[in-house]
Amino acid sequence: MVNEQGIHVDPAKIEAIKNWEAPKTPTEVRQFLGLAGYYRRFIEGFSKISQSLTSLTHKDKKFDWGDKQEAVFNLLKQKLCTTPILSLPEGCDDFVVYCDASKQGLGCVLMQREKVIAYASRQLKVHEKNYTTHDLELGAVVFALKIWRHYLYGTKCTIFTDHKSLQHIFDQKELNMRQRRWVELIGDYDCAIKYYPGKANVVADALSRKETTKRVRALHLTIHSELPNQIRIA
Repeated sequence: MVNEQGIHVDPAKIEAIKNWEAPKTPTEVRQFLGLAGYYRRFIEGFSKISQSLTSLTHKDKKFDWGDKQEAVFNLLKQKLCTTPILSLPEGCDDFVVYCDASKQGLGCVLMQREKVIAYASRQLKVHEKNYTTHDLELGAVVFALKIWRHYLYGTKCTIFTDHKSLQHIFDQKELNMRQRRWVELIGDYDCAIKYYPGKANVVADALSRKETTKRVRALHLTIHSELPNQIRIA
């Protein structure tokens, strides 16, 4: 839903999430993740938070619903019921992207004039787990440019990364085929890549690292006094 204050989750869909019972089969897990995934852009680190549930949908994985899965299930319900309000873009100037990568996944945040426009994250694919740190960080930049192409293509933007060498990616002479392909893609955009220390890049860092799930905080998060009771009876 969109109004003058920004983008909101549809209240009817929130009610459906609040009343969702814990899944008992892989199919039911897929159904829940299908609904929750519709709102993944509202949640910092969605793919990392949902990893223990996603693994239950794999054919070679035994369905074992325990305390960890229950906690993640309830956490997702809570986050979906108390989602942050994202700002609508104003014009096509002053876009800033914060990117980070880890051995677990990629994370990035799109902002404009210090307001969050969108969050994005995903787990690493099997072959990506063998990438060097340099390629993972470069891959995070490419990931952001691809998913937010409709915002960033044709306009100036700044991309912050905590990997210093990416500032000079266009000057590097020795590149493998994958790096060359990515550099060509980045070259299609009018973007400046700048270094930003990892400790200061908290949101993108949290999106990319499973270990920092506990530190993930949604911007402009509002928790109503009745929410804990609503979650317990959902």
